[in-house]
Amino acid sequence: MIKNSVWALTLLFISTLFATVQANEIKNIRISTTNKDTRAVIDLTHAAEYSFFTLASPERVVVDIKSSSNSAKLPKLVTKSPILSKVRKSSPPHKNTVRLVFELKGKASPNVFKLGPDKGNGHRLVVDIPFGVQTKAVANKPVVASKMTVPHRQDVLIVIDPGHGGKDPGSIGPSRKYEKFVTLNIAKKLSAQLNAIPGITTKLTRSGDYFVPLDQRVAIADKKNAHLFVSIHADAFTSPRPRGASVFFLNDRRRNTEISRWVENQERQSRKLGGTSTVIRNDKNVNQTLLDLQFTHSKREGEKLAIDILKELKKVAHLHKSKPSEASLAVLRSPQIPSVLVETGFISNPKEEKLLFQRSYQDKLASALSRAIVTYLHSNPPEGTSFDKSVPHHSGFYIVKRGDFLSKIAQNHKVSVNALKAANNLKSDTLKVGQKLAIPGRAIASSTLNSVETRVITHTVRSGEYLGKIASQYKVPVASIKRENNLKSNTVHVGQKLKITVAVKDKPIRKHKVQRGEFLGKIAAKYGVSVSSIRSANKLRSDSLAVGQVLIIPNR
Repeated sequence: MIKNSVWALTLLFISTLFATVQANEIKNIRISTTNKDTRAVIDLTHAAEYSFFTLASPERVVVDIKSSSNSAKLPKLVTKSPILSKVRKSSPPHKNTVRLVFELKGKASPNVFKLGPDKGNGHRLVVDIPFGVQTKAVANKPVVASKMTVPHRQDVLIVIDPGHGGKDPGSIGPSRKYEKFVTLNIAKKLSAQLNAIPGITTKLTRSGDYFVPLDQRVAIADKKNAHLFVSIHADAFTSPRPRGASVFFLNDRRRNTEISRWVENQERQSRKLGGTSTVIRNDKNVNQTLLDLQFTHSKREGEKLAIDILKELKKVAHLHKSKPSEASLAVLRSPQIPSVLVETGFISNPKEEKLLFQRSYQDKLASALSRAIVTYLHSNPPEGTSFDKSVPHHSGFYIVKRGDFLSKIAQNHKVSVNALKAANNLKSDTLKVGQKLAIPGRAIASSTLNSVETRVITHTVRSGEYLGKIASQYKVPVASIKRENNLKSNTVHVGQKLKITVAVKDKPIRKHKVQRGEFLGKIAAKYGVSVSSIRSANKLRSDSLAVGQVLIIPNR
């Protein structure tokens, strides 16, 4: 009996000693911040056996490292990250497991992966926590972003790419009309409509008839850290019969080709993976996995956007394909930006060529695209933007200047006076120069312009008019007019022409004087409205018209 007890104790001692020798040890936790994410590198003695999950209210990432012990100094306070505030230990679910808790300042989707020994580094477990809002890197050093340098509500940036241009006319229709002009017109209309929506900013890859190489179009979106990339084209075929719109997104063949190309290109790869010293640039397996995740995300989101676009396009146009198609196209190759290519119709089809060059039809296509993009953003809001409901309820601060008053500040920031007062606990409308005001976040209702048809009109400033009066006339914010016309101040001059994107229902009433040889169908086609709408607006009992008769032309 005694011999058995001694043998059992000996076995227990040996197994305990063996487990102690084999246990993984957390030696250190290193934190670094780039312009995209905060990275925690956990230095270990052995390869990590781990699991992780996230918790909300407050936001946390919990990492369990099994069969391990900790010798790193914890808790570790993090002061120079816009997303991570602290790393601490917590009660583990099992003995010999170390539970690490990463306390976050907001919602995030972490990426956790292992790295093996390389160039003097041992085993590591990496926790990447993206924070969505981009800041600029200086001198290739990691960006140290403070709370004030990262806006709480960032505009969604959409890069719109009018296909072809300059020496590249694109496809040429039966009547010798060029695709490059159709794409530019639709892109400009789409840009104006989206810019009129609070929380959205657009950038055109070209704003005139000039040539931009394909690589530069994607580079513009990359450089601007765009959230979406939409390329506008018009299809063509050797036969005049095919017609209708199509939407394309990235296919696996292009995705796999681009992944291989990016892994081989060290400079580009370094830039895309954050450019920090913790990236193992010579480990192709790790890098290929990271890039594959990025491409998979952009492909999946591109397909979602393509589906939404087709739903709206079929309301205004014939569809060539009712479902989005995968394509190996250069402009869809960004690993981080969901991208789609929209073929608005077949310019090689005589009827569609004629349609594509009609202003009213271009307006309808632009409106359909605008509605689809807003629908997508509401369903898939980019983190940290005005569409993201998880962001804090203020969009920044404003310092009161001489000459400011409450209604002026409210109008310039597209919020109501009551909302401004409530956000700052103001009992009156009185302000002081130098006073700091919190600007309440602009809630974007699902009905904001995504169900309202818009038009870009040109207003010529008349004597006695000022920007506030013009904005009131067209029921748009002053800030929208300033942004659309690149105005630095509220000063306007008599005779100055202003582009204004207005809801169709708010456009000024148009009148038409009937000329010899005109009939209702011809007049309706000229203004892009239906015959029945002209009849209704003028209370006509028949289609008979008299020369010189003045007709009211409805806006829709």
